[in-house]
Amino acid sequence: MDKVQVEILGLSASPSTGGAYALLLKEVYGLRRLPIIIGSFEAQSIALEIEGIKAPRPLTHDLMKILLDHLGATVTEVLINELRDNTFYAKIKLEVSSLTHEIDSRPSDAIALAVRTGSPIYVSEDVMRLASFVPSSEDLEESTNPEEDDDEFEEPKPMPEKKPLSKEGRLAELQDQLREAIEKEDYERAAKLRDEINRLKGNN
Repeated sequence: MDKVQVEILGLSASPSTGGAYALLLKEVYGLRRLPIIIGSFEAQSIALEIEGIKAPRPLTHDLMKILLDHLGATVTEVLINELRDNTFYAKIKLEVSSLTHEIDSRPSDAIALAVRTGSPIYVSEDVMRLASFVPSSEDLEESTNPEEDDDEFEEPKPMPEKKPLSKEGRLAELQDQLREAIEKEDYERAAKLRDEINRLKGNN
């Protein structure tokens, strides 16, 4: 089977799909993009790992990785191999004691595990041909702007009653809110706060 290596380009809320998220994959050695609609839990799991936010207790995909590590299994790759009735299907390829196994999976779970194990993500050429698109030249220019790229979540709403006078004060306030969100296991808010913190640090 011909396959194409892809990487995660962005993750954004998709209001038209009832709270789901759009995960955008990009061909590593090409221009094609592949959008996949995934659930909010899986989106948060992927975003938290990419942002480096560690939950106080293991999430489901963290637990999957821990189990695989203890069993001596290695994820060699994940492959989005089929598109049937507008639904994507994937496989997780494992190596255990020099034996290779393939496990059926949803693409969202497979990718959430791949970002934790550093495994490559592939899409079959047939799926790319059916569901991918090539962005316009204007979209390509916008995607190279680091200030506009990967706009994953909406920015946290500013606190109307407490406005720090300095950037350092604002950062300190956001750090406190981030710790509180993680303690409460409100990971979606934590991801938004981390995004805002990174934006402020990037403006130094």
